[in-house]
Amino acid sequence: SSNAETAQKKTQDALGSAQKTAEKLWENSKKFLGPLGERAGSMLGSYRQPVMYNLSVARELLKQVYVAERLQPPTDLAAVRSAYSTLWSRASSQAYWRGIFSSGEWTKVAIYALEAYGIFKIGEIVGRRSVVGYNL
Repeated sequence: SSNAETAQKKTQDALGSAQKTAEKLWENSKKFLGPLGERAGSMLGSYRQPVMYNLSVARELLKQVYVAERLQPPTDLAAVRSAYSTLWSRASSQAYWRGIFSSGEWTKVAIYALEAYGIFKIGEIVGRRSVVGYNL
């Protein structure tokens, strides 16, 4: 019972923090964008508060994942170069491809490639604001 109460308290605290953050974000965006921000806010109408709430909840969730997984950006350019050189050397090596086909790893690589392609296509759809000729 105390675990449930503790979880409920944490949820309430996170909700309060998310709402405060959303309001601050909204006020800052209105200041930064000026009349355009006011117009965007009026276009959202009654959806403004749920949209801002969902954005702030997503932000808080991503912060928690960032901390829990101990994520951090690369500290130097050498780390980035090393990662890309490893990817390039594997992609251009026939021995690597033979190895993944013989071990069955190719299915995992194919799924990762399909995920990356899908994320790219979703970005294109959002950027163009249309799906196969239908305006959103």
